[in-house]
Amino acid sequence: MENNILLIDKDAGWTSFDVVAKVRNISGEKKVGHAGTLDPFATGLLIVLVGKDATKRQDEFMKQDKEYEATLALGKTSSTGDPEGEISEFPINNIQFPMLDSGQARMTVEKVLKQFIGEIDQIPPAHSAIKINGKKAYELARKGIDPKLKPRKVHINDLTILDYSWPFLIIRVQCGSGTYIRSLAADIGEALGAGAYLTELRRTKIGKFDVKDAKKVSEINF
Repeated sequence: MENNILLIDKDAGWTSFDVVAKVRNISGEKKVGHAGTLDPFATGLLIVLVGKDATKRQDEFMKQDKEYEATLALGKTSSTGDPEGEISEFPINNIQFPMLDSGQARMTVEKVLKQFIGEIDQIPPAHSAIKINGKKAYELARKGIDPKLKPRKVHINDLTILDYSWPFLIIRVQCGSGTYIRSLAADIGEALGAGAYLTELRRTKIGKFDVKDAKKVSEINF
């Protein structure tokens, strides 16, 4: 830990708040926060800020660019954009994508990914913590109410194919703050004419900080 900035490699199943609570308990420090939520199903880099001086820098870290490795399942969609939602099969006859021709498929994916590089309009997931008239969007979505979230400008610095084998596509995403990878995955699936949702998500970098330098929660000590 440097300057009360703790780099955690979060495991799946933990909420970001779970990690903060654990650090608070171990350190005995009441003032503990994090610099950017990771969904429970996601793994990877979570910056935890310990103490008053560190937590004052929260906005500074949250504005940093991010890097992720994302696994998309093509041919299906999810009500939440991730494995925790209701999964629906995309009608096979409607799939406009060369599923089994891996060479042609890769070329198609590369062409589509280029459409998302740069500044894009992105609608955040309905199941998100964005507040609408004082209520979080996911609270409305769970009641079957469409929160009617408006598109936001986000910046995608680069998208790289790491692996493709139908139905799974693994990509590296380098993006600006405020980008929802669940929305990006769904939008890519729609652009491919195949549907898609995130099955795995790992955050590998926040600004200059790399998950390679992070510790598991079980390794924390003060």
